[in-house]
Amino acid sequence: MVTAIIVMNVERGKINEVAEALADMEGISEVYSVSGSHDLVAIARVASNEMLSALVTRQMQKLESIQKTETMLALQTYSRHALESMFSIGSDGA
Repeated sequence: MVTAIIVMNVERGKINEVAEALADMEGISEVYSVSGSHDLVAIARVASNEMLSALVTRQMQKLESIQKTETMLALQTYSRHALESMFSIGSDGA
């Protein structure tokens, strides 16, 4: 599994429209509108680097309101949430 964080700048007035289009794309698990130097952050989770490449350079490129992107590959997960859910598989909570 390849996880990537994609930050982007979007044309003014198009943030909600782009966020909704991204959220509907296969491979995008979450989209956040954010404050700061970027407008949106998308979390992509795909099976391979090739699938990530297709997502960013083919699917996302169709959204003309996206002005700039930066894609960062996640190397390792340190999330307590991810660890808790991993260890609860098959558990009945007892």
